[in-house]
Amino acid sequence: MFGKRIFIAVAAVLALALSAPQAKAKQDILFGGASIVGVYYQVALQISNIMNNEIGDKYNYIGRPTGGSVFNINALERGAFDFGVAQSDRNWQAYNGAAEWEGSPIKSLRSLFSMHPETVMLVTRQDTDIHSVEDIKGHRINIGNPGSGQRGNAMDVLEIYGIDPQNDFRAEGLEHHEAARALVDRNIDAFFYTIGNPSAAIEEPATSVDIRMIPINAQGIKDMVEEKPYYIMTTIPGGTYRGVDEDIETYAVTATVVSDEKVDEDVVYDMVKTVFENLDALRESHASFRHLEVEEMLQGLSAPLHPGAKRYYEEQGWM
Repeated sequence: MFGKRIFIAVAAVLALALSAPQAKAKQDILFGGASIVGVYYQVALQISNIMNNEIGDKYNYIGRPTGGSVFNINALERGAFDFGVAQSDRNWQAYNGAAEWEGSPIKSLRSLFSMHPETVMLVTRQDTDIHSVEDIKGHRINIGNPGSGQRGNAMDVLEIYGIDPQNDFRAEGLEHHEAARALVDRNIDAFFYTIGNPSAAIEEPATSVDIRMIPINAQGIKDMVEEKPYYIMTTIPGGTYRGVDEDIETYAVTATVVSDEKVDEDVVYDMVKTVFENLDALRESHASFRHLEVEEMLQGLSAPLHPGAKRYYEEQGWM
């Protein structure tokens, strides 16, 4: 009799457990940035923080450091990431089958929104004789790691200025954080970098050595910007970095949050909606995001909009 009562009690507990609503597992969302010292990583990290704070019961966002724009775009196509950050020019090239994607366009690439403008910079020490882009000949120059957007920008600059990276200087392929350290240690004489301002990758070496920034504003550069809508001419204000008191004219791309058409529309909608409803928190999370405005965040999108993003923008009357 006692055993029968135990059996009935256990059965009742099991029945209650099975009938109770089951907690739904969170969906892991992987967000690719770039180097840990770059602003792309901060885009992935800070948006992930906002998503986890606001709707962490539904999603588990994870911001990951990566090799940069090309890596992220290719990873999105493979389904390795849900979201990524990539330069506007790289998005255009991938979608249209140019540069690394020549003959193999990624037509599944989709835009969500733009972030900060990213200036193309050439940084050297003040004790070098590099005062113009042409002066890098005969020196050790970092042009960026393969697969990064900055390497593509560096190659464009070199071509316009008529400089051969194979013969005119010693080209290095270091990542962002490695290049800054190498400049301080005098293992390189200058590095190209495409980044939002201010950037820790420039601030850190500027505290150890006196740096100089080189204008990238030849007529050929301005002609390229006029021809390609995903570029803009811009100026880095004097005083942005220690020791650089004059304005530096150069050109810029736009950092863009992208995804793939395979990513569920509701997942994209939830992310875009949450970001824009918490735009003040995003602005306050990093100095490069301080001036984000809705109108500008919907510009410079060089791949088609994801349906999830488009749905939210239409609801808001923004398009």
